[in-house]
Amino acid sequence: MNMIARSIALALAGAALTAPNLRAADAAAPDFKEVQQVVREHLAGATDETVNRAAVEGLLVALKGRVTLVTNVDNVITNAGPLVARQHVFDGSIGYVRIARVEEGLAAAVDAEVKALGSSNKLSGLVLDLRFAEGDDYAAAAGVVDLFLKTEVPLLNAGNGLVSSQEKTNAIRLPVVALVNGETGAAAEAVAAVLRQTGAGLLIGGRTAGRAGVTSDFKLSSGQTVRVVTAPVQLGDAKSIPSTGVVPDIAVPVKADDEKEFYAETFSGMSVATKRSGSATNAATNTAAAARSGKRIRVTEADLVREKRGDGDFETLTNARVKSEVEVPIIQDPALARAIDLLKGLAVVRPGKF
Repeated sequence: MNMIARSIALALAGAALTAPNLRAADAAAPDFKEVQQVVREHLAGATDETVNRAAVEGLLVALKGRVTLVTNVDNVITNAGPLVARQHVFDGSIGYVRIARVEEGLAAAVDAEVKALGSSNKLSGLVLDLRFAEGDDYAAAAGVVDLFLKTEVPLLNAGNGLVSSQEKTNAIRLPVVALVNGETGAAAEAVAAVLRQTGAGLLIGGRTAGRAGVTSDFKLSSGQTVRVVTAPVQLGDAKSIPSTGVVPDIAVPVKADDEKEFYAETFSGMSVATKRSGSATNAATNTAAAARSGKRIRVTEADLVREKRGDGDFETLTNARVKSEVEVPIIQDPALARAIDLLKGLAVVRPGKF
């Protein structure tokens, strides 16, 4: 794609992405065909081919996920890696599962990860990270929510009939918080919406992408295929997942670039080992961790009295103090930090409910 076509595409995409403003003042919204004709006739160096390509690409960018040009590559099933990208235990009791793709087998993968996390930690809550998750398998989305429901409950209808959860005795009975943002779309968006609608979980973060929907394929005269969202996905209460996206229960405004950085560096920035997060520690590693982090070791009056009496080595006592007051890693990701705080609070005020 040459520079002229790319510039036109970016301009058209920018205009489409500001469509809410244009709809608020219809007089300011020009006719698309008229604009395209003016560009064809007057843009220096433009050809019918470059203008048409730019218009199509601009439209696809603006309607990302709701209108897709299907290629042969799109239809090839490849091994794109695990469905669950990461798992962790925060503060010794808050499980964290990061979902990479919503596809067949995801429910079994999530179930296995939660059981593994709970095998060495008594979990009091679970964070499902749906930010930047891919996939359009709505049956898999329903399967994930089914894990957390012990009775039969209507979940969703993605064009193949209403899917319900199954009655079971082994449901995961933990408070659940799902992290969402503007890149939570399609089937991941459905997971979030159904979690909230069934009462199985709360949503924290930003408004979702608004890309969930039933799609249909249309053949073009060029031989290519365009895939269009032709109907909304309905929830168990017959309400549709809105094309404007799902609004979280607790909004955590974060700039898109900052959020990508937090998401990428969630674990790399937490270098301090902690007993509370399940890591094995000793006085030496705790002292070293405190030194690296600049933590000021708190020495109590009792420690000073023991030193004066000669009741023990002062350094040993202070090391022991660090061991008993192990530092918790600082989580830079605002949405994740809010989710963990919420689940810790629920564990305090609602003990034994789950």
